[in-house]
Amino acid sequence: MPKDIGVPTTRGLKDAAVDYAYGAGGGVVYSLLSNLFGTGLIGGLATAALAGSIIKGSKGEILATMIGFNSIVASMSGAISGGDAGGSQEVM
Repeated sequence: MPKDIGVPTTRGLKDAAVDYAYGAGGGVVYSLLSNLFGTGLIGGLATAALAGSIIKGSKGEILATMIGFNSIVASMSGAISGGDAGGSQEVM
């Protein structure tokens, strides 16, 4: 049995709850900033930089990395799916 799996402890539950709170706080910051700056390439960069600097330490670094990844994926999927905006429909 792997050593990383075990019986839940009070400390483990507390640490998980704190991590959840950081994630929820980062989500609120991201939501507010993305409404302000947008979700494109430049808006994603500004949002990641600001949110990562608001949440201090390694959790801020992780948040900035996740926001950067998500903004690029969203930008690329929008560029790919937005290439043909219904212009190929045939008219009788």
